[in-house]
Amino acid sequence: YADYTRSERCAEYAALQEQYDAWKAKKLSLNMARGKPSRTQLDMVSGILTVLQSPEDCFDGALDVRNYGELTGIPSAKRLFAELLGVTPSQVLVGGNASLNLMYDLIAKAWTHGLLHSPRPWSQEPVVRFLCPAPGYDRHFRVSQSFGMELIPIAMTPDGPDMDAVEAAVRDPAVKGIWCVPKYSNPQGIVYSDAVVDRLAALRPAAPDFALMWDNAYCLHEVYGEFVPFRDMLTLCREAGNADMVYEFASTSKITFPGAGVSALACSEAMMKYICKRFSVMIISYDKMNQLRHVRFLKNKEGVLAHMAKHRRRLVPCFDAVKTAFNEELTPCGDIAHWTNPKGGYFISLYVMPGCAKRVAQLCKECGLTLTGAGSAYPYHKDPDDSHLRIAPTYPSLDEVETASDLLCVCVRLAAVEKLLTEKD
Repeated sequence: YADYTRSERCAEYAALQEQYDAWKAKKLSLNMARGKPSRTQLDMVSGILTVLQSPEDCFDGALDVRNYGELTGIPSAKRLFAELLGVTPSQVLVGGNASLNLMYDLIAKAWTHGLLHSPRPWSQEPVVRFLCPAPGYDRHFRVSQSFGMELIPIAMTPDGPDMDAVEAAVRDPAVKGIWCVPKYSNPQGIVYSDAVVDRLAALRPAAPDFALMWDNAYCLHEVYGEFVPFRDMLTLCREAGNADMVYEFASTSKITFPGAGVSALACSEAMMKYICKRFSVMIISYDKMNQLRHVRFLKNKEGVLAHMAKHRRRLVPCFDAVKTAFNEELTPCGDIAHWTNPKGGYFISLYVMPGCAKRVAQLCKECGLTLTGAGSAYPYHKDPDDSHLRIAPTYPSLDEVETASDLLCVCVRLAAVEKLLTEKD
């Protein structure tokens, strides 16, 4: 398109507008906005509903899971998450259905009471800043923003966050933490390199209560190929003299039921003791019956990986359909878009011509295709290039993914030609 004459661009615009009008006439209702498992994937977990059928089934060893107690979770669930994350059971708190809830509660306690090494509650600081690798997970950013923190964008590289920028930023004592999704990052699917992980573990923040929020949401979520182990950040931080700096989160949200899964928080033993002191005021225990259901259904790490292989068989065709459409319909148009090729996770990042992402999302919406809002993966929803779109191909059926991808390509091309026509030759 960049080499087209103006008359060629006008002709292409007319042809694309005709295609777009035909799509609009179909009155579609498609959604690729959120990374949700499909109905097929949820049905794979139906067996979890029947693993507890009698009072005798409700015991984890001698522990009756129907009763009060065990704030940090039942022993078998702590062992399961410890095995999955490569930590020890004493470092694990097993929570409710959402790891985001644990993240929010931890930040809330920091805000009202401070963390183990806080000189004062964060709410009493003149200003609190939080580092936000971007593009990143919009809900992370909203947690920090909801407490009035200043969000500091950190550029993502193919290896993870720009560590020169991170190391410079943490010299400011007002910088209290960083959000990280280290494996198959949301939304780019980047796996942090060993060098980035080592530098994060060895950070020397000016704030004594700096929080490395290590959201390992996709630690088991390969799409292509077998499971790839990831390094234990708790051990790396301890070896670097930062044992109490890291808080690791995970859940079964995209393993079993997103709305009825089990979450976990892993941290140092000293920090665990402090967290339990704070959390015990708001909750006696999380849903231990659901924890036991998950242990009985998944059994162990080997069982989890076997279950994840079933998810892969459902996801591969959907990811392939998106990338095939992009390759066939966008690549011949020149440098109007590029996209990531993640090996796991739940998203593909599409980068359209700068200044066009919001327009593409608008065109899609008017044709009945809902995408995550343009700019959502950036602090304050401000994508400096107006270029990034997060594509979530997991929830729709394969036919719907193929249809949505074809429509999306028409919208990307139309927005690009529109922009080129407004520029001076």
